[in-house]
Amino acid sequence: MRCSPKRCLTAALTAFVLLLLFLLLHRGSWQEQEPLEVEFRDLPPDTALQMLKPEGALHVLQDLDNLSAPHNVSYHLLAGSLPPRKKFLAVGLASVRRPRGYYLPATLTSLFKQSTKEELQEMVVVVHLADTDPGWNAQVAADITRKFAHRILLGQLLLIHAPQEFYPTLEGLKRNYNDPEERVKFRSKQNVDYAFLLAFAANLSSYYLMIEDDVWSAKSFFTAIRKAVASQEGTTWATLEFSKLGYIGKLYRSSDLPRLARFLLLFYQEMPCDWLLVHFRLLLTQKDVIRFKPSLFQHMGLYSSFQGTVNRLEDDEFEADAVDLPDNPPAALFTSMTVFENYEPLKAYSASGGYFWGKNPGDGSTFCIVFQQPARITRVRVRTGSDERQGDFLRAGVLELGRRRRADGRDCSAYITVGTFEKGLFERRGLERGAPGPMECVRIRVTKGQSEWLIIQSIDIWTAADS
Repeated sequence: MRCSPKRCLTAALTAFVLLLLFLLLHRGSWQEQEPLEVEFRDLPPDTALQMLKPEGALHVLQDLDNLSAPHNVSYHLLAGSLPPRKKFLAVGLASVRRPRGYYLPATLTSLFKQSTKEELQEMVVVVHLADTDPGWNAQVAADITRKFAHRILLGQLLLIHAPQEFYPTLEGLKRNYNDPEERVKFRSKQNVDYAFLLAFAANLSSYYLMIEDDVWSAKSFFTAIRKAVASQEGTTWATLEFSKLGYIGKLYRSSDLPRLARFLLLFYQEMPCDWLLVHFRLLLTQKDVIRFKPSLFQHMGLYSSFQGTVNRLEDDEFEADAVDLPDNPPAALFTSMTVFENYEPLKAYSASGGYFWGKNPGDGSTFCIVFQQPARITRVRVRTGSDERQGDFLRAGVLELGRRRRADGRDCSAYITVGTFEKGLFERRGLERGAPGPMECVRIRVTKGQSEWLIIQSIDIWTAADS
């Protein structure tokens, strides 16, 4: 059957569009399925890497004119493909050749091993291979591709590279803090490495987690982070911290990443990245550090990426199992005790550090937590006193669960007592079995006055979903 050139072209274009729509519609479902096993053991590195490069997507163009870069940056997509939908969390890390040590595979193994299948469906890991040696980047990309082919095919891992031609000058920089020239060059390049990584990841997820390429992860760190984000609902935080080390475990809203990338580029030669991150938080008007304990990430590397020096830095607040982190639902806090200076009640309940310190607690004095929404409470733990002020603990008191929030919103009118404090500590599990439904208040009540002041170090509350 004959057809005119115009008709044939129209038919061909129609068929192509239908095929493209079919592929786009089914791409997401393919990625959620278990992939076929792919054996790379006997393949040359270049061949293995090429098999996992998405054809036609070897680089991604990102307009960085608004990030103080002189022109567009072309990211080489070394392995993986952009996720078809926005995830909850992107985990980003940059990696360069170390004079001693190679920790990237162990870091990635920990991230994936410590996450459930359901958690991984809402997470993508982005690695910026940022060494100035293209051969090293290709070698590492091939190695990671072989070891993590399953994760790449599932869309859970991306390997990228921003070519050196897009970097600002790294020679003749200011030697702030009297740092040696090589140190200034190293930390300045590191700032740009992270700036390009942040800009690339800005649209991949709702939240972005910054880590290094030599860390262990706690079990179910993803769920712990999700809980932490929920506990900050309604606040204007800029940074949530899940480690006290450098720029490990720092969480940002993805909507802030373009500004943060611009900030790192503007001041790349001024100071180390972790110092710049502190200034960024303060500029976004978050005065206090919001750090959650225990820490979710631990530094594992023995040798620094700068000159291979020994670095035994560890986080002594790291715990390998993060499943047991409290929920601490959003709440307002009130007390009948006189507050000493700025040791207000919220400091005992929030993750921003510090504690509550009240003067002369008397018989009947109260410390009340009023939830924004009723919650089914399963467990409560309260610690009073401190190492510095060991006498300022609660000597006699009870913990109560309340309902019927009062009109002024500062307390509840009906309480049940669920336990007493022992040597300044309270912890009780299974509270949902004795509580008649969701609670609106948790209250600490002093049952005998004491001359010593009262420090409430921490209040941890666990909840369950409504059945």
